[in-house]
Amino acid sequence: MSLSGFTSPWWFLVLLAVAALAAGYVLVQKTLRTRTLRFTNLELLERVAPKRQGLTRHLPAVVLILALVLLTVAMAGPTAEQKVPRNRATVVLVIDVSLSMEATDVAPTRLEAAKVAAKSFAEGLTPGVNLGLITFAGTATVLVAPTTDRAGVARSIDNLKLAQSTATGEAIFAALQSIEGFSSVVGGPEGPPPARIVLMSDGKQTIPTESEDDSRGSFTAARAAADKKIPITTISFGTADGTVEIEGRPQSVAVDDEAMEEIAQLSGGDFYRAATADQLRKVYDTLGEQIGYEVKQADASRPWLILGTLLALLSAAGSLVIGQRLP
Repeated sequence: MSLSGFTSPWWFLVLLAVAALAAGYVLVQKTLRTRTLRFTNLELLERVAPKRQGLTRHLPAVVLILALVLLTVAMAGPTAEQKVPRNRATVVLVIDVSLSMEATDVAPTRLEAAKVAAKSFAEGLTPGVNLGLITFAGTATVLVAPTTDRAGVARSIDNLKLAQSTATGEAIFAALQSIEGFSSVVGGPEGPPPARIVLMSDGKQTIPTESEDDSRGSFTAARAAADKKIPITTISFGTADGTVEIEGRPQSVAVDDEAMEEIAQLSGGDFYRAATADQLRKVYDTLGEQIGYEVKQADASRPWLILGTLLALLSAAGSLVIGQRLP
């Protein structure tokens, strides 16, 4: 068992009494042996003294001492890191539905593969996480405000439709606004719940056309997220070989890893790359573990208490069997 600390370490002072008890037992045994040797009539001693049981007779005492040590550790309040479900958190899932998501480099298409993985992610989140859904192409659309209703999110994912252009910055700003609106309602004495944006996209921003550092660009939005302490986890989905037909002509829609990684870094989030449907599912599974659970210091005294009690009972039983008396 890996312990992280103790809530009441002063209980370890009891170990001094346990050590004194052990020392007293050894001293008593030596005293008894000395008195026995003073008995001069050895033949009579053999007839009246109970048959010696060797080292076995000390087992109940040894087990009792061990039990007291374990119970002392339990009283000291050991703690350990444990993974527990979050009881409050806000996540907004932002999905790219631009025309490039029609590419078939990920079977059957990028969009269809994204739907399956996103639904699995939504349905697997722990109940304490409020999940929202935003899609974006030329504009951003809030399909579902943060909620614990996973069925509504799943239905919206099933109905995703493609559209022109890629306004990544607008999508991030919309997610920030959605989180702020939700936090203002549910925020209590502890403040608003921790929040995160999960952004999945396959291509480069096309709106605004100037650059990602435009006032409504994706990099500017990422900096705004960092200012609000809302990290953006980005998933760059697709391959460099993706193509779609526009007006009957094939057009390359290579995935833009660099831009997605920069968004994550600027916001203080994490970047993931997924070139296949299976990789995307694994990324979402990883995020589900990270988002849905948190590591806390929890009480770890129960195993010590149980084992100490069992050893104490074993010591009593051994004393009855070996010495026909309780210790």
